[in-house]
Amino acid sequence: MTTIYLIRHAEAEGNLYRRIHGWYDSLITDNGYRQIAALEERFRDIHVDAVYSSDLFRTCTTARAVYVPKGLALHTDPGLRELNLGDWEDRTFGSVRHTDPQQMELFNRTDPDWQVENAERFSQLGERVYDAVRHLADRHPGQTIALFSHGMALRQFLGKVKNVPPEEWHSMPHGDNTAVSRLTWDGERFAIQFEMDNSHLPEDISTLARQSWWRKDKKASADVNLWFRPAVWPQDRALYPEAEETMTVAMSGDRAVGFFLTDSERYREEKAGYIKALSLLPEDRGRGLGIQLVGEAVSGYRRAGRDKLRLHCPADNEGARRFFQRYGFRKIGREGGGDLMEKYIGFDR
Repeated sequence: MTTIYLIRHAEAEGNLYRRIHGWYDSLITDNGYRQIAALEERFRDIHVDAVYSSDLFRTCTTARAVYVPKGLALHTDPGLRELNLGDWEDRTFGSVRHTDPQQMELFNRTDPDWQVENAERFSQLGERVYDAVRHLADRHPGQTIALFSHGMALRQFLGKVKNVPPEEWHSMPHGDNTAVSRLTWDGERFAIQFEMDNSHLPEDISTLARQSWWRKDKKASADVNLWFRPAVWPQDRALYPEAEETMTVAMSGDRAVGFFLTDSERYREEKAGYIKALSLLPEDRGRGLGIQLVGEAVSGYRRAGRDKLRLHCPADNEGARRFFQRYGFRKIGREGGGDLMEKYIGFDR
């Protein structure tokens, strides 16, 4: 009998920035590293013989909670990857909702009819992950293994184990970041002992605790997922009198809620991108939307080969300073009467 722990990766950029990341390789957030520390404590006294992970950064990094303290090697298996989202990769949820609302509805319902160009189908995902887990379990008879994978991948795998029919996929629960499931494999069938348990996470670091999209009771207000467009002149000048061609406007539905300006030449030689200005409209502040603007800037500069993101924080704006520090920006110097702050956006395995 093989014992299998299935673990979802820690909070990553897609979860925070509200972007669609399947095979897109994204980083763990600062909060995600706190989740990894909690996961390490959970597994401190649990014997594990081998650790496997999908080959993406967010799972490999999360797996460190188990394989490093136990002195084990990390083995990667692309069969444990998330759903390949094809042409949706690294778009915001708000963008897809704006341009393709029908397919977005099908995706949110895990509808078997969902189909996007160059993407896998939900059924293909379930088969792929099931075959990968079964193969790895067969390699370790009588042992305990920990497998690190992704939210939709684990959801479809568990649904296949439970023989959930496609028309009922929408009823399957969602797992928090670093949620743990435990199964056994007797060589012929899987048996679930528990699934998607996040009891090791205090509420203040749980990702699902501060989001509403997954709730069935709809008691909390709906999450706001933004989309972005280039500025249109002259009407967008009202958002920011000093606006330039590099201004990107953040949209909630059909309403502008904020903007940011970039300067791709400044700090180019240091492989850093620069945000010249970033702001939400007064009525949209305090709603947790600002980080999605940062996420859009990160996405653009990463595609341009930058591994750092910089901005200037005025000395008298303590609220902005706290916001940027919360999301990984650190002071690296003084500039123009304020602080020059930097966030690392590259990959360091």
